[in-house]
Amino acid sequence: MTFSVNPNLYKHDSPEQQIYKHLFDLVQLQSANETIECFRILFLEGTNYPQREILFALDKITGSKKTEREFCLFLNRCCYILINRWYMQPQMHHAIFKLIGIFNNPPSIKKITTIRNKSIRRLHELVKCFIKSKQYLALLRLAQVIDKTTDSESDNRDRPLISVIRRYPYLYEHCLLNEDATIENQWIVKKIQAQVQRKFEIELSQYVTYKVRLAQIAAKNNFLSGTNRIIHSVNNPTLLSDSQLNNTLKSFLGKVEGENTYKDLANNFLHYSSQATCFRAFKDDLYEYLISGIDWEYGKHQFHQRLYTQLQNTLPQADFQRINDFLIVKTCTDLLNFLLVEKSSLSQHFILINFISNQGSISMIGLLLKIILICRKLKPYLAKRFGILFNHYESVNLNNIKWFVETLEELNIALSIHFGNIDLSCFKSVNTGNNK
Repeated sequence: MTFSVNPNLYKHDSPEQQIYKHLFDLVQLQSANETIECFRILFLEGTNYPQREILFALDKITGSKKTEREFCLFLNRCCYILINRWYMQPQMHHAIFKLIGIFNNPPSIKKITTIRNKSIRRLHELVKCFIKSKQYLALLRLAQVIDKTTDSESDNRDRPLISVIRRYPYLYEHCLLNEDATIENQWIVKKIQAQVQRKFEIELSQYVTYKVRLAQIAAKNNFLSGTNRIIHSVNNPTLLSDSQLNNTLKSFLGKVEGENTYKDLANNFLHYSSQATCFRAFKDDLYEYLISGIDWEYGKHQFHQRLYTQLQNTLPQADFQRINDFLIVKTCTDLLNFLLVEKSSLSQHFILINFISNQGSISMIGLLLKIILICRKLKPYLAKRFGILFNHYESVNLNNIKWFVETLEELNIALSIHFGNIDLSCFKSVNTGNNK
């Protein structure tokens, strides 16, 4: 290892700042492999580091009275100093994956005989705590998002859910970040999120256009002319089958409950409910709005009553107040908890499972869509609920949670249609024509 940076340039900084600046210099001046090796020796070995000043700065940190949580935050930021630099260079993304992976290899076992015995042992203990922390878990998920090789394994279902997290950008902020995330963490995650979302919308639009053109040719009985040979095949960008994807698009682009789209239903409800005389009347209207698309035979057993009770138990002390934004947000937030999961009762998302088992995931997403279309500011909260569920199932094999994978895929499409920038007007025009 060679160093061209004089550590005396930042010797008057705090120990943390000394190491931050040292890593910032390393990642700019050295190759990725050299930087990762320096990082490994400094943090995982904790000995024989060429720059003693940096090693002593680390000793001050590990020897202080700071908690394990504070060390996890410190080491997480050290990782992101390198990650942020490499992410700006697409050809360096492999280095991010490699950096996060070095924590899988324990430090080499050597008999420590230096005066730094205590500091090295303490460092090893703190790094072990980091590997078990939520900060490192978020880094592992980030590695899965950056690893684009998973895109080529769409047909391989013999792998854990975490391996497909890249497919769901709406989950990134809740699975890749935590409450201690720095501005740098947030910036890079939002940047990745925007890029992946845009890529999905383009691929879905291209796929739909391809399918529409094939359908138009088939309708004209023009296959023998050879026209179809000049249409380049486009792969289905989801984990749904072609028929499942087609049904999902029809459900969220087309008419539901008569001649209305989901957006029409939401707008009609907002107009009608604005005339509600009080909060209680609003909740009654909301109940009718939500159950209108649910199969009556299923609803009459328990679901309708549970939903009605949930609404009636929401701020009953405000029943005769005039409706306002706070009451709407609170009601819709509680509904999402009721339908999906509350953090305090993660293992008890029975309503979600029972509903999907009986009515299907598209119907559940339609119900959730009804809620966030009348309270759009709750879209991030909906994503957070699914983030909690994703974290719960992330180590489960895809084959064992097909219902959840399908739900994630369909939600991705529904959110893209109603909150993204995707243009699928060609699909709507063809299906409108077919329905006439």
